[in-house]
Amino acid sequence: MRALIVNADDLGWSEGVNRGIAGAHRQGIVTSASLLANGAAFARAAELARSEARLGIGVHLNLSDGPPVLPAGEVASLVNAEGTFFAGPGRLFLRRLRGRLALGEVEREWDAQIRKVRDAGISPTHLDGHKHVHMLPGLFETALRLAARHGIGAIRISLEDASLRAWLAAGDSAPSATVLKQSLEAMGLSALAMNAAAQARRAQIATADYFCGLAHTGALTAAGIASLLRNLPEGVTELMTHPGYADADLRASRTRLQASRQAEAAILTAPEMRNLVAKLGIRLLHYGFIEQYVR
Repeated sequence: MRALIVNADDLGWSEGVNRGIAGAHRQGIVTSASLLANGAAFARAAELARSEARLGIGVHLNLSDGPPVLPAGEVASLVNAEGTFFAGPGRLFLRRLRGRLALGEVEREWDAQIRKVRDAGISPTHLDGHKHVHMLPGLFETALRLAARHGIGAIRISLEDASLRAWLAAGDSAPSATVLKQSLEAMGLSALAMNAAAQARRAQIATADYFCGLAHTGALTAAGIASLLRNLPEGVTELMTHPGYADADLRASRTRLQASRQAEAAILTAPEMRNLVAKLGIRLLHYGFIEQYVR
């Protein structure tokens, strides 16, 4: 059996991202979305999540963008002088190495993010990390504890399968500098992710059999996704996507994913993509069903 989770990251980032994800689910092949509890458009995103019974909703654990859910003074090691998160997991990793990142504050902040999602009337299907921050040493263990505490049965393992990355590259005329850079980052995450997968198994938290989309973040193509679908392995695969529309709020925010979000929204809602999934007999699902299908 070949099953596919098509997850849209960054729900709640902006109204344009919310609209793009909603359309990619209603008219397209997106089955799952990851919700930013501290996102500027969280309230509308929560409305969307409650109204779409077939859309699985995960908590997009965040330490990289925007303000914390808790008061900044309660998580001082996680924020800068402006009271917002330090940009990017690289900065966090360095702070962790230097002993300047308080894991207790991470746990309290992530717990608050999960509780905010649950308090909005949403039962999370899984946890994952904004910019894969949950893969960092010490932070993955924190995420597993929180999954168990909140009865969340699945977690993303950001271990990109090299063969799936190659199929996604089928649509590339030539690998861009961004894809090459992100391919190296994906390979760099591999050791952490393999250890994380073993930890998740011991904790009896479900994971997909395969994961892809990391190297092609912001660079997915219709040809590449079609190639992936035709060569999808047995088991459950997660494809990470970032659909959306570049509204004023998105353009004003600190993200390089602008026009690429609109391109992905068009690809994921294309009738030929839905038809190909049906023709190939691929089962579309979200993390809420994963325990029934993982090998």
